[in-house]
Order: sequence, then structure tokens, then C-alpha cells
Amino acid sequence: MTRDDQSTVFDSELIRRYDTAGPRYTSYPTAVHFHTGFTENDYRAACARSNDARPRRNLSLYFHIPFCDTVCFYCGCNKIATKNRALAQPYLDRVYRELELQSALFDGERTVDQLHWGGGTPTFISHAQMRELMAKTREFFRLHDDDSGEYSIEIDPREADAETIALLREIGFNRLSMGVQDLDPRVQKAVNRIQSEEETWAVLEAARAHGFKSVSLDLIYGLPHQSVDSFMATLERVIEAGPDRLSVFNYAHLPEMFKPQRRINAEDLPSPQEKLAILQRTIERLTEAGYVYIGMDHFAKPDDELAVAQREGTLYRNFQGYSTHADCDLIGIGVTSIGMVDDCYAQNVKDLESYYQALDAGRLPILRGITLDADDKLRRRVITDLICHFRLDYAAVERDHGIDFRAYFADELKRLETMEADGLLRLETDGIQVLPRGRLLIRNICMVFDRYLKQDQGQRYSKVI
Repeated sequence: MTRDDQSTVFDSELIRRYDTAGPRYTSYPTAVHFHTGFTENDYRAACARSNDARPRRNLSLYFHIPFCDTVCFYCGCNKIATKNRALAQPYLDRVYRELELQSALFDGERTVDQLHWGGGTPTFISHAQMRELMAKTREFFRLHDDDSGEYSIEIDPREADAETIALLREIGFNRLSMGVQDLDPRVQKAVNRIQSEEETWAVLEAARAHGFKSVSLDLIYGLPHQSVDSFMATLERVIEAGPDRLSVFNYAHLPEMFKPQRRINAEDLPSPQEKLAILQRTIERLTEAGYVYIGMDHFAKPDDELAVAQREGTLYRNFQGYSTHADCDLIGIGVTSIGMVDDCYAQNVKDLESYYQALDAGRLPILRGITLDADDKLRRRVITDLICHFRLDYAAVERDHGIDFRAYFADELKRLETMEADGLLRLETDGIQVLPRGRLLIRNICMVFDRYLKQDQGQRYSKVI
């Protein structure tokens, strides 16, 4: 099975036929199956097992900064919209306490290979607070000093300037992602995100000037007033700017779940046919411009580390999206954050009051989680391989999990025969190869191996396209 072919074919008839809703598989089992029966003691036990493992895995830290100065109407993230910057310091004080509690659970020799600030808007906090947060992190965890770690941050260009970018580079960040969504003023007004091109490109240029290793831009299709022509106008300007990576997300209009979306007039949204046409032309244009489709909304230049990792079979996927660090235990810091340590997932409480109460009482603010059984770990491996590499090697899975793949997954392989007939994949003697027509429908393929989906009746997932 070849690793070099990273091409994608847009088959509109197939996409319409398979365009159902399903998980995005930033974890397996997905977060809807985390439960409150999982406690702080379960998490501490997982950390102890992690320390005892050989070889011992390095660490990844995720910090959730929940505050936003203004709310974007399309947003479904866990955030707190406020103009009150004074809220940041009490929150950070608890983050420092959580850092201290978490660091006590891990061997001090374990290095942080990956670090990410997300939100919300991480740049909501002041420059002094940024310095302090990174300094506190270095106090409690062993960070790289040679710029070899993958340390990234999400940037809102309205909340950052060249001075901010210089500071972030100085304190250790070497990768950033920027929200753009759309450059059309009419679209920006409809979603309450007024962001000039000058602001956006100034941050991009500053990142390059200060030696950031990778810059990613986020776009959203399916927003009010968008059309193929209007979105292509934005895309052309983005291509001209030349980011290393692009994420092109589908807007899922779920106002019953996300209150800010109630401010969006559904009549202004493009039709499903127009959305599909936008996606098709976007893929065609980015391919023409030399970008590689990584999967799940992500594109990268061929020499970007994500594209290289996919070709080399080392790409991984977690709650922040695609990653080059598959061999790390992930520690979630902050309200709503999710960690993945040893064989468990753990999620923090979702509101500030509960978060503060737990930490003020000297407890980790864990709300829920799940400990994976052998079947969970096996299916996670299968789904991860497919969603990251578009291929699966039976022998490797059998060796690592002690099963006969064809016997264990007989029902699943039978169900895949229909997808093979449709040209989405090829069932080979030694594994599964996702074909160019199947890459956009990789979630559908992964769903075949998800034993929890039958329990998910009524659960709202986004459409796969």
C-alpha cells in the first residue's frame, strides 16, 4: 500500500449519498461516552501507570483559556464572552494551582514535547500574563529549551499585533493558528467577526519575521451570504498569503445547541448544494495551488511536517486536530480541558465556579472520563490509522493487539464491501487502502468500526461533509 499518493477525488454523487452525521474522532470513544463514574482517583491511578510504563512517554500540555472579548455567532466552542479583562488573573491563579497538582503526578524527567494554548481566545490575557503562564509552566514541567518542541497557540488577529507575536516567540512558541473564517465584510458582519485584512496579514507577516515554523489559517464555509464566488475571492487572497496549513471547516447550524447561533438568520445560509459546490471548488483550487489534503478539513503544503508525517506513517490525531506527536500523554489544563493519560480520558469541569472550588480545595477539577478496555484501544488504533494515514495494515494491528483481524472484524469487513464497490476503499489481502474518492468520506469509513454508535441515538453530530 503506497504512502506517497496524497491525492483526493471529489465525487459529488457519492458525497450526497454518504453525507450523514457522525463523530469527528478527536478521541475514541468520543466525549459523549465519558461518564461521571470516572473519578480523580481513577485519573491518579492512570498517571501512576503512565510513570511506570517502559518506554516512558513524553508529555503534551493543553491549556484552555476560555475568555473572548466578543462572541462570534457561529461559534460552538466552550468560551466565556466578556469585556472584563480582570477575570483573567483569578482564572490563571487556579491554572497555576492545577499545574502544581498535575506536575506532582508525573516524573520530572518527562519532557513536554507538545504544548498548546487554545480557547476561547488565548491572546485575551495580557503580555505580562502570557510571560507568567509560560514561566509557571516551566516551573512545574520540563520544557524544551532548544526550540525542538511543538509549542503552538491559537491567535485572534484582532487581539494580537507584531509586538504580541514577538513576545510569543520569545517565550517559546514556534507554531500558530489564526482564525480568519472569511474576508468578505458582509459575511463578517453577519457572524459578528469584523476583522480587516490588514490585521490578519500583519500577524502572518510578523510570525514569519520572527521565525515561526508553521502558520495555519482557519476558514469556515457555509456561513451567511457565502457563495462559490465570494468564498473563492477569500481563498485567492489566502493562497496569495501562502500559509503553511489551512483548515477549512463546515459550519454546522445547530442553534438549539449553541445559543450564539440563534443570532444567525437561517435564510441567509447557503443551500446544501451551494455549500457542496464551495467545498468542491476549494479542494480543486487548493490542490492546484500545491496543497495536500491531510484529511478532516486540513490542508498543508507538501513540505509541511503534517504532510511529511502522513507520508511517513507517523501522523496522529487528538483533541487539537492532527499532530506529529503520537507518543505523548496529554494533560488537559483549565476549565473543560480533556486529557489522555495511559489508557484513560479525563475531562475537567465546565464552569468557572466548579473549577475554582475544586482547586481551592486542593482537588483536581475532574468532571468525568473513561478508562478504555482492550476493545476500545483496538478500535481506537484502527480508527486512528485510517483517519491519519488512509490505510490500515492488518499484521501491525494483529501484532500489537493479539487478534486475528479478519475474524475479529468479520462483520465490519462485510459492511465495508459496499464502500469498496462504491470506490471509497480497497480491501486488500494485507489491509485496507482508502482511495482518493474515499478520503473526504473517511469519517463514514471509521464509523463502521465504532461500536458505540448504536448507543448514540439522538446524539447530535455534525455532517461528515
